[in-house]
Amino acid sequence: MIQRANELADIIRKSKEIHIVTHIDADGITAGAIASETLRRLGKKYSIECIKQLDEVVINKLLTESHELVWFTDLGSGISAQYPEIKKIITDHHECPPDCDAPFHFNPHLFGRDGSYELSGAGATYLVSKALDLKNRDLSGLAIVGAIGDLQDRKFCELRGMNTEIVKDGKDAGVLQTIKDIRYFGKETRPLIKLLQYASDPLIPGVSGREDACVALLQELQIRLKEGDAWRTWVDLDKEEKRKIISTIIQMLLSKGFGYQAASRVLGESYILCKEEEGTELHEAKEFATLLNSTARYGQYEVGLQVCLGDRGKWLKEALNLLSGHRHNLVEGLQFAREEKIQKRTHLQYFHAGDGIRDTIIGIVTNMMLNTEDVDKELPLIGFAFTENGDVKVSARATQSLVDRGLDLAAVLTRAAKELNGVGGGHNIAAGATIPKGKEEEFLQIVEREIKLQLVP
Repeated sequence: MIQRANELADIIRKSKEIHIVTHIDADGITAGAIASETLRRLGKKYSIECIKQLDEVVINKLLTESHELVWFTDLGSGISAQYPEIKKIITDHHECPPDCDAPFHFNPHLFGRDGSYELSGAGATYLVSKALDLKNRDLSGLAIVGAIGDLQDRKFCELRGMNTEIVKDGKDAGVLQTIKDIRYFGKETRPLIKLLQYASDPLIPGVSGREDACVALLQELQIRLKEGDAWRTWVDLDKEEKRKIISTIIQMLLSKGFGYQAASRVLGESYILCKEEEGTELHEAKEFATLLNSTARYGQYEVGLQVCLGDRGKWLKEALNLLSGHRHNLVEGLQFAREEKIQKRTHLQYFHAGDGIRDTIIGIVTNMMLNTEDVDKELPLIGFAFTENGDVKVSARATQSLVDRGLDLAAVLTRAAKELNGVGGGHNIAAGATIPKGKEEEFLQIVEREIKLQLVP
């Protein structure tokens, strides 16, 4: 892998003009930011664009633009063996077809590593950046934000694989620190009541989803909810208060029969951007990633990119405005999905949002739904949403236990979409596709067939 990273670094050094093409999620934005800053430091002429997916429209545009070099970050593995007329390098981590290995392609799957939790798109891009100059180790913090945004800590409640080497680089560069802490989202900025109300993975029995139960629990533990007029957040608590809450949640889970494995997921590794201000959306990797998701997924990738590159004025203010709208859309999207009701079939469950949820956030909502009590954890969950150009966006999510039994959603969705002249890809635990409108039922039938082949001996 180091040799491949060095080979890509040589290609970059020899190029004068480079165009970056990256994805619209947190991993894609951080990957794009790492690539941009790397090229800026090298004094290269560069440009960047952020896309939903690498389809024929994007490819045809790139073919007409005739860039000296195109750098695909957090996407591109699917076309690595195609379009030789596009001089390219690829730093990606998604599952790729058998013929995808090439001297310009850096992907953990090519080296026997799992791109769903060992290395993200931002991480792959960072390793090439580091190969260009060891001084770029200060960009490791962005790579970790990308990995956390890609949920690479979900399997083990901490980052593993090559991600751990990047964490070490971050610590050595003075940009990262890690702490053992509660894993629930919003430790820096959410009022304590909301942190518990929206707690998932694991859900807190009798508490998650119920604001009154959250208030009652905190009052019972004699935890002050406010400091003056301000709501207290998790980072405002002292060690004893945190210990009390964590201990109580674990006891509640065990008493309800959740078992040690589920209860142990309350605690995990937290990744702190130590040069950022505590109590802000940029201090902890999960919240930073969510801030980035609120930009490019709404067509404002320039905002997230500038925040990654250090802007703490105009662009950060704009990002915070977008984040407010993003949170509102996610709450509405989750409510919409619940009202639509989950349709269960033999080998999967699904919901169709139509125009009710943006296609750019259907994956996030599907993941949120998987962590609610509304769904069967023994079946993968599929969410559909209409796109602006009249297609259907598909997002599929599964639990780790299903993956451990042999489920590979990337393979399933790639095959099913291809049969319908669509495109698909992703990871074993989380994948996506775009298919023609009106083909949803046919798609579900193919997906069921493929899941059955994978899971039934």
